[in-house]
Amino acid sequence: MFVHMVADVALENFQADQSVLRVPTYDRLMWPTLRALRAMGGSATNEELLSKIIEQEGVPPEIAAVQHVDQRQTRLGYNLAWAKTYLKKVGAVENSGRGVWALTKIGEALKEADVAAIPSRVRKQDADIRRMRDQNSEGETVPAESGDAETALEPFWKDELLATLRDMTAAAFERLAQRVLREAGFIKVEVTGRSGDGGIDGIGVLRLTLLSFQVLFQCKRYQGSVGASAIRDFRGAMVGRSDKGLMITTGTFTSEAKKEATRDGAPAIDLIDGDQLCDLLKSLRLGVSTELVERMVVDKAWFAQL
Repeated sequence: MFVHMVADVALENFQADQSVLRVPTYDRLMWPTLRALRAMGGSATNEELLSKIIEQEGVPPEIAAVQHVDQRQTRLGYNLAWAKTYLKKVGAVENSGRGVWALTKIGEALKEADVAAIPSRVRKQDADIRRMRDQNSEGETVPAESGDAETALEPFWKDELLATLRDMTAAAFERLAQRVLREAGFIKVEVTGRSGDGGIDGIGVLRLTLLSFQVLFQCKRYQGSVGASAIRDFRGAMVGRSDKGLMITTGTFTSEAKKEATRDGAPAIDLIDGDQLCDLLKSLRLGVSTELVERMVVDKAWFAQL
């Protein structure tokens, strides 16, 4: 029996490893990224772009759901982030502070063969920058490229924040969700969290000028992915109580969960994953602050004119 159990575990680990290997690498995602942006009119949010690539490239659900080691995003999403960074370095795409990516004239003109050469171009650019930095003997600080370190894509503060959120008790996390909704404009926000309440953690009212909507919310301190079944269960608990739902998690949502949340003919459920929750807490300045680091720069031109 033990031998069979070990064999089963080994098989599961092997299958998991194979799934990771089958996730498209960043260089294989660059051309699909440009194709997806072109298909969507030249611009898209991070989530729209990822969904379009999954649809356009026919990425199987089990591959799209493979988690990155940080457990706050999928491996596909992580690789896509690097693909966008490489494309941005050659001027093929640009992004706004609101997380919208857009094609440039350069990106519109690129062919698939041109895209295949981008990784080597970027590596040469980075090598030239490092060489300039190393050869600088004047003591002047040469800033590094914003995208040449993994921290540009994987901000440490988000990892630390999500770890902190997952360490919170269920009651504390529900209180945090209550505070976030209040800060975001909700009124009459109540945390229920009662057993037998069908997974409903709280209720609030969102007022939009002349109209107001009652919204039920559910909080999940997940480290992995929330699947479609959780969305269906939540929607079932909403029946007869509200047509508006909001699910907040410290993890991610599978592509199937996202599709289920917006399925035709069913009440739509808005989703906030761990990465979006971090950004929301930052924008609301709840438990996250920004520190400016002072850097001294010697103005040699000023001294030269004396």
